[in-house]
Amino acid sequence: MTGDDLWTRRANSFGASAAAYAEHRPDYPAEAVRWILEPLGGGPHQVLDLAAGTGKLTGVLLAEGHHVTAVEPDEAMLSELVRHHGAARALPGTAERIPLPDGTVDAVVVGQAFHWFDPPRAMAEIARVLRPGGVLAALWNDYDDSVPWVQEFVRTAQSSVSEQNDLVFDPMTEHELFTDPVRRDFPHAHRRTAESLVAMVNTHSHALVIPEEERAELNARMLAFLKAHPETADRQFDLPLRVYVKRLRRT
Repeated sequence: MTGDDLWTRRANSFGASAAAYAEHRPDYPAEAVRWILEPLGGGPHQVLDLAAGTGKLTGVLLAEGHHVTAVEPDEAMLSELVRHHGAARALPGTAERIPLPDGTVDAVVVGQAFHWFDPPRAMAEIARVLRPGGVLAALWNDYDDSVPWVQEFVRTAQSSVSEQNDLVFDPMTEHELFTDPVRRDFPHAHRRTAESLVAMVNTHSHALVIPEEERAELNARMLAFLKAHPETADRQFDLPLRVYVKRLRRT
């Protein structure tokens, strides 16, 4: 299998596990959303959640009082979003073909997905739907591996494809219609048990595309690790996360 084939399989792997994704993936801190929208002044704002998945970011935006349009290409993921966040306007579409008129949103936010886009095409399309002075921001939840047990768990949770087609945290390319790039990261936490943390890892593309036998071995390895550590063995715990954010302004 070529690198491009693997990338495509990983990009298209989520729909079959949409319900598990909705149940087990973390949301995003409200503090990060407030920082993203800070340049716009007081709200509420018209916000496009692009590649919205099952609505992990949509829910935070709605709770903050914003008017949200959620665009997602996968039908199963979009159905989960509608089920959990019926107040959002939900539309099928992609980052390269956004089903909105020109200049109609104040902000475009992308949670855990920008690395799946065709950046030059997506940046031009995002610029089209944003009003002048609007903001574009991409967010990524990641393990906080400054915590020793988390660092060990990250090593334990690697599959055979984890290092292939490395999904970098900053694929947002420079574009003539965007300016003022700023980066921040925010602490976050996700309440888990040993079993539900294993279930969360199983919603990541590197675990979804591997053979069933390897996945069983991976799950057994992760569960054995978690059961052997006092922080995670037999109770609920907070999984420490960092949320990385990059924000740009539409010229």
